[in-house]
Amino acid sequence: MNVLLAFALAASVATPAAPLPPTAPCPENVPAGTTCYEGRDANGAYYTIAVPKKWNKTLVVHSHGGPDLGDPTPERTRDDLNRWAVMVKEGYAWAGTSYRRGGYGTRMAAEDTDNLRKMVSEMLKPHKVYIHGQSWGGNVAAKTIELYKGYDAALLTSGVMAGGSRGYDYRVDLRVVYQYYCGNHPRPSEVQYPLWQGLRPGSTMTTAGLRSRIEECLGTAGNRTPEQQQKLKDILTVTKIPEETLNSHLNFATFTFRDIVHNRLGDKNPWSNAGVKYQGSHDDVALNAGVERFSADPEARAALAYDSDLTGKIDIPVLSVHAIGDPTAFVEHESAYRDTVLKAGRWWNLVQTFTNEATHSAFSDSEYAAAMQSLEAWEKWGLRSNPYLIAYSCPGHDTKYGTGCFFNPGYKPNSYESRVAPRT
Repeated sequence: MNVLLAFALAASVATPAAPLPPTAPCPENVPAGTTCYEGRDANGAYYTIAVPKKWNKTLVVHSHGGPDLGDPTPERTRDDLNRWAVMVKEGYAWAGTSYRRGGYGTRMAAEDTDNLRKMVSEMLKPHKVYIHGQSWGGNVAAKTIELYKGYDAALLTSGVMAGGSRGYDYRVDLRVVYQYYCGNHPRPSEVQYPLWQGLRPGSTMTTAGLRSRIEECLGTAGNRTPEQQQKLKDILTVTKIPEETLNSHLNFATFTFRDIVHNRLGDKNPWSNAGVKYQGSHDDVALNAGVERFSADPEARAALAYDSDLTGKIDIPVLSVHAIGDPTAFVEHESAYRDTVLKAGRWWNLVQTFTNEATHSAFSDSEYAAAMQSLEAWEKWGLRSNPYLIAYSCPGHDTKYGTGCFFNPGYKPNSYESRVAPRT
């Protein structure tokens, strides 16, 4: 046989699929007939895989939000599959990772996401691979497609798209403004530390303990003194943080800041509030004179930016969906990402659409189905996603899911700086 012919014949034989991990029970929201698998990779990340009975040969790899601060667990990936079971109902195979450890690390999470893509691609041989990132996972997914090839399209929902160097500045502001008004985190009688640390080394404070201090200072709904009500009003107005997520934002500015500073940056400070003029309180002069001020260590800030900031250099279709009233990752994060992509000259590869909701954790199944249908048409046939067409198609999906459609195709968020004061 001719050597070249033999080589061509050998190359035409499909590479056998890698062995599948053990099967596992599927979560309750996953449709009947789906086959689920679970395992743990060589780095310690748990994963869950779901393959529907009628698979469309496209794999969706999921990057979850957080970051979680505890050790990884298999429950994390099971819960994510249960929450986004609509992907499987729409015919996609789904794979999600817990990441190898808790705590901050966008590049670490991106590597674990891509390791999962490679592993599942060897097992299932999908024709296409999409990536979906939610919340901080939006940052992770966006970083993943900048660092790794192998993805055909991306859906980013409720994403923290301003990156670490800017994306948490409103929590920096909350940390110092809260302390100015409440003075109990830390208390005057306790060991003092710079607020950019989140918590002092060795602290045993818990989330319940922090909640107790917040209630001690600000009271609870329907049970506040006039002084507590004024403090709450000042904090919320100055920071532009909704009351419903005040506790969660302060948790992040406490425990996740501690993780970033102590565990990831060698106790160096990546945060700054230098030059910020706080406005909206009943006495801005006193607030600006009394609030704690600090400037970032250049090395720490550069390290955080390297880990999590985005370049906007995207080479595949990227569709983002964000609630206008998102109380956790403000909708202006999308403006930061839009500007980054525009600066990189890749505007054609990004379409953003918005909903008239005040949600962060998830959208309706009907909205996800409409978004995925549009993304698939863009990726496969070059029909670039259009917010108006997505909104128009959603009611058709709602006849199946009955979960509602709330797209606002004409909305465009204000600049990131309109919500979060820039640092000097």
